[in-house]
Amino acid sequence: MADAGLAGRPGEGAPEDRAADHGGGAGAQAPGGGPGRRATEQAALDLLVAGQLEVEGRLVDASNVTMFCSVRGDGGEAACVYKPVAGERPLWDFPEGTLAGREVAAYAVSRAGGFNVVPPTVYRDGPYGPGMCQLWIDIDPALDLVALAHRTDDPALRQMAVFDAVVNNADRKIGHLLPSRDGHLYGCDHGVCFSDDYKLRTVLWQWRGKRLPGRAMAALQHLSETLAAGGELAAELSQWLTPQELQATRDRVELLVEHKVHPYPPADWPAVPWPPV
Repeated sequence: MADAGLAGRPGEGAPEDRAADHGGGAGAQAPGGGPGRRATEQAALDLLVAGQLEVEGRLVDASNVTMFCSVRGDGGEAACVYKPVAGERPLWDFPEGTLAGREVAAYAVSRAGGFNVVPPTVYRDGPYGPGMCQLWIDIDPALDLVALAHRTDDPALRQMAVFDAVVNNADRKIGHLLPSRDGHLYGCDHGVCFSDDYKLRTVLWQWRGKRLPGRAMAALQHLSETLAAGGELAAELSQWLTPQELQATRDRVELLVEHKVHPYPPADWPAVPWPPV
């Protein structure tokens, strides 16, 4: 949801005064690092699942219906993004009505592999029916996203490139990078992931063909185990993906583990999303 315009947001200041895209938002608290991160993340998930969802505005430039919401419950309140299945635009290369589930699947892979690049994301009912609900991230307005996307020395950005290869992300744009105010790097808009055809489209090709770092290999080894038949992640992903897509995810992980290098751009598919921002 690059450069998304907003029609009404909670919090101080007019909508045009607040950070655009998936940044800004009253009350949003992203889980950070440290020993309490998992507890903070679980609290955010509990709030997203059970809290009262109220639509505050719409991100009018998003490809699919995307609502900016507040969510309130016993665990506090936060800002979030809600994408109802009913508002998904049909695509020729992805089954209709599956994008919200793919966003949830992307979060599951991010969490299971220790990538921690996707904000807490759940599937729940909302004012416009079932859909994806994701914690809103306050982005750091001081950072230049274009410059960030071209860096070669950022370990978190490189880990995101590995994550994108695992989920076969067909839409990693510059505007989908969410560097939070506390220094953590998140990403958003993972609805067009997990195709069983190789469709990796990203602005993060600067490591193509380079050897994967140890941190990435550790994440991939763990994913390989939990994606195996009977594994916890395999069971979770089977709710959102076809058997063919789940097997293709296993195959991508195994190829990365075997060759130990960042993938190359596809030869028969655009390598960079359009527009790239």
